[in-house]
Formats: sequence, C-alpha cells, structure tokens
Amino acid sequence: MAKQLSSKPDAPPDGDAARYAALLGEARELRGVSLWQDAWRRLKRNRAAVYSLYFMALVSLLAVIVPLLPLQSPLDKDLKNRIFLAPNLAPVRLGSRADLRFKDGSLTSELLEFEQQIRDLKQSLKQASESERAAILQELEAKYETDPLAKLWHAPGPIVRFMLRVRVSLFRDWCIPSICGTDSLGRDALSRVCWGARVSLIVGIIATLVSLVIGVSYGAISGYLGGWVDDLMMRIVDVMYSVPFIFIVIFIITILSAEKNKQFLDNLGINQLVIFYILIGAFYWLTMARVVRGQVISLKNEQFVDAARVIGAGRARIIFQHLVPNVMGIVIVYLTLTIPAVMLFEAFLSFLGLGVSPPDVSWGLLVNEGIKVITPVKIYWWLIVFSGSALAMTLFSLNFLGDGLRDALDPRMKNR
Repeated sequence: MAKQLSSKPDAPPDGDAARYAALLGEARELRGVSLWQDAWRRLKRNRAAVYSLYFMALVSLLAVIVPLLPLQSPLDKDLKNRIFLAPNLAPVRLGSRADLRFKDGSLTSELLEFEQQIRDLKQSLKQASESERAAILQELEAKYETDPLAKLWHAPGPIVRFMLRVRVSLFRDWCIPSICGTDSLGRDALSRVCWGARVSLIVGIIATLVSLVIGVSYGAISGYLGGWVDDLMMRIVDVMYSVPFIFIVIFIITILSAEKNKQFLDNLGINQLVIFYILIGAFYWLTMARVVRGQVISLKNEQFVDAARVIGAGRARIIFQHLVPNVMGIVIVYLTLTIPAVMLFEAFLSFLGLGVSPPDVSWGLLVNEGIKVITPVKIYWWLIVFSGSALAMTLFSLNFLGDGLRDALDPRMKNR
C-alpha cells in the first residue's frame, strides 16, 4: 500500500525549534521602509536642509498671513514727516495722516462709516422704484471706489480684503512701529518687505509650476516615443537653448509695458503681473525637459512598463500614470533648485525696472529702490540690508533644501 503524503510541512528538529521561533519573531518585527520614508529619515540627518525647511515654512506662512499682521500700510506715503527715518520705536496709527482725511484720523472709524453708507445704499436700492435704481447703482459704484482699504493697500482681492478687515477688528489702528525705518517716500520698510515676500514667492512658485507642467510633459513624451520624434523635439530644445532668453523676456516685457498694450490687456481683464509669472516659467522648462527625458529613457523598458502594455494601457496612460510618477523624486529636487533661480531672475528684472512695477512690491524692487538712494554723501543702510537679507536668506535656504533633497532621494547616497 502506498505511503500517504502528509499535507503539513515537516516540523523542525526539536533542538532547532527555539532558533526557528526566534527567527520568526524577528521577521514579524521587521517593517519595510518606503522610498519617501527613507528619504525623510536621511533628510533629517542634514541639519542645514532641515533648518532651511523650517525657515521656508516660516517665510511661506508669513507671506500667507501678512494681511492679518498689525503692519503699517506698504503704500501710505508721508512726505512731510517720515522720509528716510532710521529704525525707531515711535508709535504709528493707521489712517492718522491728515491727507487721508479719514474720520477722526482713524482707519477704524472711516471703515465703520464706509460700511454703514454701503448698507444704507443697499437698503435704499431694495426700496427704490425702477426710475431711481440707476442713480442709486451709480452712487453705490462710486462709493465702492472710495474704499478706505484700497487707499492703504493696492487693489486688495476678496480674500485679502476679508483678512484686512479681520486685522482691523483685532488690532484696530495700532500697528508695529517702523523698526526697519522708512524709505524715500515715507513708507514703512518692514511692511514693504513682508508684502514683498508674497510677490517674490508667488513668482517663484507659479513660474516653476509652469516650467514643471511644460518640461515634464515635453520630456516624458520625447523620451518615451524615441526615434525621429525624440530627435526633433530635442533639436527644438537645443535651438531654444542657443537663444539668449533673457533678452527675449526683456523684449516681450518691454512691448507689453507699452501704454497701448497695457491698456489692451487691462480691458481684457488680464493682469500684467500674471503674464510676467507665466512668461518667466515658459523659458525655464528646457532643463526640466532634458532631465525628465533621460529618466524616462532609463525606465521605459522596465518590467512594469511592459506589464502596462500587456494589459492594454495606451501611450498617454503609460507616460503620465506609470513613468511620470516614477521620476517625481528627481523632479522635486529640481523644483527646489529652480524656484531660487526664478526668484533671482525676477529680482534682476525688477532691479532693472522691467519686472514688478509699483504699486506692487517685491524684494527685487525694494533692493533697486535701496540702491538708488545710497550715495557717497549719505547711506540709508536699512533700505538695502533688510530687503537684501530677506532675499539672500530665502535663496540660501532653497539651495540648501534642494541639495539635501537631492542627497536624500538618491539611492546611491544611502550609505554615505
């Protein structure tokens, strides 16, 4: 009779039972570590990168909540009493300047009266006849143009306007003294540096995102398709590399800054500052495209791509759902190195007077204004030190963070 085979595996010898149990316990305690978890663990060992990350988080938070802070107006000029004041602790109240003609010399009082007048006009509009509605609507529109917030802050949008109203409710007319001094028009330097952070960071982020979308898509398509398509697309990149794009950007900005073209864009509801963001990003995607193309070429023959082809995935799905996510590590590293380059380029254009234009404010524009008033006779150091330091520290932090992310996401640097 044939010997029946047991369905259970042979038990280990009695002497090895304890050793097998210990090994099994150790195996159960092991936990796999993903690429991102391992990268974060290695990034935390890089103190410069971690401190840079904290600093950038602080600067970004400041740029977001700056309308809520008790700062002075970045636009209010006092040519009589506050020109070139050195850093001081003299108290300042919003709306106290006589030329503003605010009620009781107070922004709070003026804002309360303005809101009451708006409510009265809206109530009158509900009760008005058809013949009276046109006149009341015209009066209401004219009243909105006298918004006291718009006199102290440039064209605040709905969100910024709401945050400014919260700021007035919390701090009323009190604001931080001019601890960073004032400029040639009597405007508070600290407020202008803080508001300039919003524009400078937005320029870097939006322009980098534009370059990300164009560069990643262009490079991934070129690398995956290969052949003559890849050759043609890369020759276009080579041609664009050979063109001095800085002169092209300056040329286009100069054309758009002409009064006729500027008026045309305003009529279309297109903000010139938005065009400036997109224009810079449209010229910073070339290196991104080359980097992504090289990564895609090294990955497109891997087994997971073959598996996607077998199940019937199309080219677009393979490129954007399988290949692009696998190159995001190097893309994130390159983004952290592109943002400071874009910010520096914006500062350079603003320094030349071709970038952000008043009444908007950026760090590059502030540095330009500070340079103009430094003369052999008198040096107003505070106009260049604070804005220049903010720009320099942000650029240093982004570069340190980019270097740290590059080392943390590179598997070849794992044991170094």
